[in-house]
Amino acid sequence: MREALCFGFILIHLAFLLHNMMRMKFTILTQLIKLVGVLPICFLLSKTSHAQEQFLEGPAKRITSFPFKLLSGGVILIQASVDQYSDSMNFILDTGSGGISLDSTTAKALNISLVPSDKTIKGIGGIRKVSFLYGSTLHLPGLDVRSLDFHVNDYELLSYSYGIHIDGIIGYSFLSRYIVNINYDNRIITVYSNGDFNYLDGGHMLYPAFTTLPIQTVEFRESKNFSQRFYFDTGAGLNFLLSEEYVTDSSVLRKRKKTPMLTQAEGLGGKLTMRLTTVKNMKLGPYKFRNVPTLLFEDNSNVTAYPFLGGLIGNELLRRFNVTLNYNRHEIHIIPNSHFNDFFDYAYSGLSIYFINQHIEVDEVVPDSPAAKAGLQKGDIILSVNNDFSNDIQIYKSIIQSRLSKIKFLILRNGSPEVFIMKTVSIL
Repeated sequence: MREALCFGFILIHLAFLLHNMMRMKFTILTQLIKLVGVLPICFLLSKTSHAQEQFLEGPAKRITSFPFKLLSGGVILIQASVDQYSDSMNFILDTGSGGISLDSTTAKALNISLVPSDKTIKGIGGIRKVSFLYGSTLHLPGLDVRSLDFHVNDYELLSYSYGIHIDGIIGYSFLSRYIVNINYDNRIITVYSNGDFNYLDGGHMLYPAFTTLPIQTVEFRESKNFSQRFYFDTGAGLNFLLSEEYVTDSSVLRKRKKTPMLTQAEGLGGKLTMRLTTVKNMKLGPYKFRNVPTLLFEDNSNVTAYPFLGGLIGNELLRRFNVTLNYNRHEIHIIPNSHFNDFFDYAYSGLSIYFINQHIEVDEVVPDSPAAKAGLQKGDIILSVNNDFSNDIQIYKSIIQSRLSKIKFLILRNGSPEVFIMKTVSIL
C-alpha cells in the first residue's frame, strides 16, 4: 500500500513538473534533479515504516518483596527454602555466582539425594568438582522459582566467618529470570517480571558485558590512570580486588607507596593470604571514590581470566547504591543511597576471627601485625571486645575494623581469662 502511494506521488509530481516546464520553460535537467530527489525519500518512507513494525515487551510487573540482612563486608543474606524441605535456609545473593548452590552440610542434614558429576566450579582460591540437585524449586517469600539445578559445595568456612550457617548461594540461575531491585536503605529486595521497566529518576545506568556474570569497566588511578574490566560481585565482602599479575604487569602501585600489609581472606578453595592497600581513586559510572581499600591476590585459578579482567568490585562498595539488576536487558541501574558517604575502613589488625562451636576464636594472627604485637594467638577464645560480651562476630568485626586506635580483648587462654590491648594501624 505504501509503495503504491509513493508511486502515485511520483506521477503527480512529474505531471506538475511538465506543466511548469511548458509555462516557465525550465530546463529538463533542472526538473529531473528535483524528481531524483523525491525517489530516495519515498524509498526511506517505505523502509522506515516497515522497520517500525516490531513486537514490544509488556511492562514489568512487581511479583514480591522481602527483607534481607546485611553481613560484614556488605554481603546480602536472604531466607528461603528448597523443595519440600520446610526449614528456612540462609542464602547469600551473589552476582558473582554463575548458578545456584547448596551447602554440602545442609544437603547431608536434610538427607538430600545428590547426583555426582564431572563438572567443576572455579572461584577465588580454587577449583572443585561438584554434585547436583536437579530440577528443584527455590521458595522465596511470595515467589517459587522452579526447575533449578543446584550444585553442592562446602560453605563451612563462610559459616565460620559470618557466624551464621550459610546454606547456599543464589546467583545467575535466579537473577537471569527476573528484574531484581536491592534497596540498602530499607533492606528490601523487590522482584519484577522481565519487561519494560521504569527506573527511578536520577542515578546512572551501567551497561556491563555479561557471561553468566556482569562485567563492568571501571576507571581508577594509582601510579597512573587505568581502565579495566571487573566482575560486579555482590557476594564479595570487600571494596576492590586486583590480581597480583595485573598489578605487576601494569605497574599499578606507585614506587613510593606504603608497603601493602598481609591479611587473610576466605575463598572457594579455603583460606587465602592477600595484601591490603589502597588505590588513589576509582570511578563507577560517574561516581568517584577516593582512597579505596584494595586487596591484592594471587589468582592461581585464573578466575579473573587475566588479562581479560583485572579483579572485582565487591559489595562493601556496591552497597553504597540502591541497585536494580536487569540481566535480560544487560542493564544495571545504580543510584546513591544513604550509605554513599560512609567512611572506608583503613584500620589494619592482622587478626582473623571465626565463630566455631558457639565461641568466637582467633583463627590467624599475621606475624609482626598489630594483633601479633598485642600478644594474641591462634586458638584464643574471645570473651569480649571493648567490654562487649554479646558473642556476636558481626559486632566484634565491626569494632576491630573501626578507626579506634586501641581495642581491649578479654581472652580465654588455657582456661584462664586474660586482657590484651591491640593498637590498630592505618593502611593509608
